[in-house]
Amino acid sequence: MTSDALKSRFTFNNVKGDLFGGITAGVVSLPLALAFGLQSGLSPVSGLYCAIFLGAIAVIFGGTYTLISTPTGPMTVVAALTISQAIGKTGSLELAMGTILAIFILSGGVQTLFGIFKLGNNVKYIPYPVLSGFMTGIGIILILFEIYPLMGLASPSTIKGVVVGVPHDIGNINLSAFGLGVLTLVILYLTPKFSTMIPATLIALIAGTLVSIAGGLDVPLIGEVPQGLPNLQLESLLTVSFSDPWFIISAALTLGALGCIDTLLTAVIVDKITETKHQSNQELIGQGLGNIASGLFGGLPGAGTTMSSIVNVKAGGRTRLSGIVSSIFLLAVLLGLGTYAQYIPIPVLAAILLSVGMDIIDYNGLKEVAQVEL
Repeated sequence: MTSDALKSRFTFNNVKGDLFGGITAGVVSLPLALAFGLQSGLSPVSGLYCAIFLGAIAVIFGGTYTLISTPTGPMTVVAALTISQAIGKTGSLELAMGTILAIFILSGGVQTLFGIFKLGNNVKYIPYPVLSGFMTGIGIILILFEIYPLMGLASPSTIKGVVVGVPHDIGNINLSAFGLGVLTLVILYLTPKFSTMIPATLIALIAGTLVSIAGGLDVPLIGEVPQGLPNLQLESLLTVSFSDPWFIISAALTLGALGCIDTLLTAVIVDKITETKHQSNQELIGQGLGNIASGLFGGLPGAGTTMSSIVNVKAGGRTRLSGIVSSIFLLAVLLGLGTYAQYIPIPVLAAILLSVGMDIIDYNGLKEVAQVEL
């Protein structure tokens, strides 16, 4: 594979491959976007908004032509903790919404500034043990947060609440929900052994939902997903609380820096597959603009996504058109197909996120830690 097809921002020399790659990436991104939106503490559709706005804007203005950007595990975990803290300061999600969106928008501004001041190349100086420990910690947190939803129960808002609460609440487990979650995990891990033509996450999502409906299972569902184009959240932004400005600044810096690292690490992986070289600083500008737009419309912050990007390239995506197609596909879901999303069981999404958390953990890093002599 040569890099010629990736040199121009927009070409139509690979329309068939870009269409197939973009649609396939969109199919893979859909269940994850809904799951991350739900896990964040906002709503499933907030993840979809992110995948649509960030996905399109980042690929148009960024520096990696086949990168698919959506909510990610690390970004969602930090966003969820931020949302929880904001609610704790105001008393309700409604009162905290302005502050939350302001943080998301500012985090995009941080990324844009990082790109403008050409700080993107500095990610290579971050020590591997730091990244390994950070990603493993994120993976563990993501797994812990999905224990309660997997059991069909409402999850505590803090890690401490989960750890302390599980021994007491395990007796209240919803067996139907737990069984459905286990079935989803089995499908996720067995499907790739038989076929890689259809994404395992999509098969697991559809199969779990159909089993829930056909069996009339009493399990928590996503519920109604808003249809139609999202609105600018200007009214919410007018309610921003400046009583604790350091909280807003520190949270925005954390999300912005994490988004930079998350994206550029994924861009390096995409480079290896496509035999190209991304433009780090331009990519951060694109990501920043995308996250600003996502926040303005009530979406989560996100970053370049390894799984969807690899699927895009493997399915034939070679230019920016593939990323635009992915966002258009998700927009179509929002404008019509989303009416069926309300029947998706929460335990199914929890199982999908549980597998994502397990994939994020750096097992090689843990092995090296175990071999360290004190």
